[in-house]
Amino acid sequence: MGEEAAVQKKSGDGKPHVPETLAGMMKKQGYHFVGRHSATKACGYTVGSLKGGPTCYKHKFYGIRSWRCIQATPAIGCNLACTFCWRIIPEEIGINWNELNALGNWDDPDTIVEGLIREHRRIVSGYKGNEKADAARWKEANYPAHVALSLTGEPLFYPKMSQLLDAFHKHGISTFLVTNGTIVDALRRLTTLPTQLYVSVQAPNRDVYEKTVRPKTLNAWSRFQEFLEVFSKLDTRRVFRMTLVKGLNMVDAKSYAELIRKGSPDYVEVKGFVFVGGSRNPSRNLSYSQMPSGTEIIEFAEELAAESGYLYTDYHEHSKVALLCRDSSAKDSRIIKFAK
Repeated sequence: MGEEAAVQKKSGDGKPHVPETLAGMMKKQGYHFVGRHSATKACGYTVGSLKGGPTCYKHKFYGIRSWRCIQATPAIGCNLACTFCWRIIPEEIGINWNELNALGNWDDPDTIVEGLIREHRRIVSGYKGNEKADAARWKEANYPAHVALSLTGEPLFYPKMSQLLDAFHKHGISTFLVTNGTIVDALRRLTTLPTQLYVSVQAPNRDVYEKTVRPKTLNAWSRFQEFLEVFSKLDTRRVFRMTLVKGLNMVDAKSYAELIRKGSPDYVEVKGFVFVGGSRNPSRNLSYSQMPSGTEIIEFAEELAAESGYLYTDYHEHSKVALLCRDSSAKDSRIIKFAK
């Protein structure tokens, strides 16, 4: 291997491990690539809150500062093709890319973290002269305090996740890791846990699961069940994340409650589907009418609370998401004390 190639492998400055056409489309959508398999993109709440707009539901529910949050992923590929996902699914645009193939050599965790911080600062730099921007928030935004590893793909594909979490924590950055709940072995291997661990819970049973998430791997539902068993025993803040689509998976609160009892999360986020981006692709057979109203989300969340014994606690209108807490202790401790 030449010296230049060796440096690229260490630094993560190589060409993105994504088909060129897809990479071009993602860049037009505002993705900033870091190394070969990581990326960040400005969250609407990050830039909006800089200008005095609404903050993310995580600010209301858990106290995170939206203007100091990086939205990112260390692994762009995904083994699901969720119907409601707003992201690009390669097969839908004629790109034959096996997203599940391992790179063989993965970028260094410290370099990924440094690259994501750099790109986040590049994103917010354009708001320095914006007359609507809050000067104090803009200054703070240059020193990110949170990262949401949920931008696209399945983060647990990245085999050095524990080291990556360590690297973020050493920078004083809290970590919110969102997984689709199918990579059980990767969960078991974690020696460092995120500040808050999410698992996407998108169906109450196997049949609805297959129709909703359209898995690309075998036995995904069985893996998901096994994942919940491991998830339930982890010593960190744990969250179920639900995205509800009318006429598809917004059914059977009783069976969802059984999954809640199995996974024993501290919190359950009940979110309404939004008909945007990739979800508008005609091949997915979704429509605007399948977006639940705020009233419908709250009613389903309250039914879920009654079935599971959890406490209906809050609702973030702009994000269309309700919060359930496991008990009064979880409710009282939901605001996280972060470093300044």
